[in-house]
Amino acid sequence: MSTATRSLPRTIGAHAILLTYTAIALFPVILVIMNSFSEPLTPPTPKTFDLIGYTTVIGQGDFIHYFQNSLVVTVASLFFVLLFGAMAAFALSEYRFRGNTLMGLYLALGIMIPIRLGTVAILQLMVASGLVNTLTALILVYTAQGLPLAVFILSEFMKQVSDDLKNAGRIDGLSEYTIFFRLVLPLVRPSMATVAVFTMIPIWNDLWFPLILAPSEETKTVTLGAQLFLGQFVTNWNAILAALSLAIMPVLTLYVIFSRQLIRGITSGAVK
Repeated sequence: MSTATRSLPRTIGAHAILLTYTAIALFPVILVIMNSFSEPLTPPTPKTFDLIGYTTVIGQGDFIHYFQNSLVVTVASLFFVLLFGAMAAFALSEYRFRGNTLMGLYLALGIMIPIRLGTVAILQLMVASGLVNTLTALILVYTAQGLPLAVFILSEFMKQVSDDLKNAGRIDGLSEYTIFFRLVLPLVRPSMATVAVFTMIPIWNDLWFPLILAPSEETKTVTLGAQLFLGQFVTNWNAILAALSLAIMPVLTLYVIFSRQLIRGITSGAVK
């Protein structure tokens, strides 16, 4: 029996498992989008198809403003996480100094210890700083939340960048900042995309810190704004599902844009 014949059942089994997992993962998303056009838990038909949920969200919930707040917070947090995380990872991977390993372990603690355990201290700090009900408070918290994972992932990839390339840049008179931005960062773009995706999803979907640090009408995010349609006695499920459907779009868009870099970053880490 040839190798191709023996591997055929394994290939079919692997694809069957992947397709099953994909169906399970996509089912909630499809269910939310499908039911945003009809009654909950019923498929949309020509008779039941309705856009009342979307018109309610856009007309009554000030969803555009909430979307803008979420977009500002997410984009700013991602920028600072990728910038500071990449700089810290470059320093830890490139330079050897006393406490280098200890510093890396200290930053890795942020992955193991949930930031929500420090909610009370964070709230007290924001109150003392006068940052409550501001988007700045959310940006600072999410930046601190995403940095440990960014440093952990990017430092491992930056160790693989050729020392000869960096030393050649130094011989040519390039500064360390130029080497970092022009030589190193372009080579670790797949890992940057991986960090961006894994950082964006918790930030965009978070309800905890917007509810505690920025609950005012001016600073509400998408997830917090969707709570307006939840009532003690009456719940507008069409509006809630429509809001969630609209909130899913940026995540899907980001994945489509960076899917190739994301897959390259994950598979490179697997090989390593």
